[in-house]
Amino acid sequence: MRYGSPVATDPERVFDDLKGVAARVREHLEAEISESVEELPAGGAPAGQISRFAQEERARVLEAGVSGLEKLAGGRADEIDEDEYFGVEAIVLLEGRPAILVQGQDFAAQEGDWSVLDAGRAAIRESIARVGRVEVTGHPSLDWVGTAFLVGPETVMTNRHVAVEFSQAEAAGWSFQQGMSARVDPGEELSATPVPAAGPPPYEITEVIGIHPDVDMALLRVAPPDGSTLPTPLALAADAPASVPGRPVYVIGYPAWDGRRNEPESMRRIFMDVYNVKRLQPGTATEFAPGGLVMKHDCSTLGGNSGSPVFDLTDHRVLGLHYGGRYRLGNVAVPLWELVDDPLLDRAKVNWV
Repeated sequence: MRYGSPVATDPERVFDDLKGVAARVREHLEAEISESVEELPAGGAPAGQISRFAQEERARVLEAGVSGLEKLAGGRADEIDEDEYFGVEAIVLLEGRPAILVQGQDFAAQEGDWSVLDAGRAAIRESIARVGRVEVTGHPSLDWVGTAFLVGPETVMTNRHVAVEFSQAEAAGWSFQQGMSARVDPGEELSATPVPAAGPPPYEITEVIGIHPDVDMALLRVAPPDGSTLPTPLALAADAPASVPGRPVYVIGYPAWDGRRNEPESMRRIFMDVYNVKRLQPGTATEFAPGGLVMKHDCSTLGGNSGSPVFDLTDHRVLGLHYGGRYRLGNVAVPLWELVDDPLLDRAKVNWV
């Protein structure tokens, strides 16, 4: 079988129990159908923003996927039709590589293989609190440009291609573009209540510490809101994990709609028309060549994830700086341990552990 998923190509690799996944998805679909018998009030769709069309399309696709998984589990792969292929891919995305909404700096309990996230909930919440959306004022077309995360006492890390949206190179270094300012907002969640609760306050970006000459990285100085302090920085991996390929990881960031770079139906299936808000995106590291400056992973990311941290699920250190992905090929990140002696990171006082 060949699948078109941007993150995983083999459901038998992603799932330990195909029959169990099919049964769980079927049970959820039956529960959703039962609940939908009652007419929803205006604006009452799940999470307040998911369209009825997206719900119905998702159910149709997943029903076909359940049939495909059952055939695959029964050794009847040759009987799977195109709709079922499509549905199996959707289940791989939604169940195997989900993009979980963050609400109240927390996330809902997961079933199946990702129930392991519950064991790390306290540490993952600490990670969530140190990741924010990079928002800009004075930009001609954008109000936010990516993701950033705390890596030092007054330092956040993001991508070069995020930072250049509001900064520019000068003879003495980098500065803000004329008339522009930027901040990092660790909130920007999809509210779970009609009246959104106040989130953590944003912090201003006050200086471009530096743009890395070799990798897609920028380090920015930030200041806390008046009368408050910044959280302690995240721990960056000072050494490589014992093995990279197959290692469970997770990304935290703000996936955004971008029809230019991602196949729209795949985005609808996994993100359910809800973009630009904070999500927890688990997956695996898939490839790394020692001495190289690229680590690959298969978390379900989109354009707004630029600048997101890639965490080791085992010890919650930041292994990589996500900077891009290509549909059907996977995602790429900078392996941070390879830069442990880098002068720019030393100047920024990043928190190596």
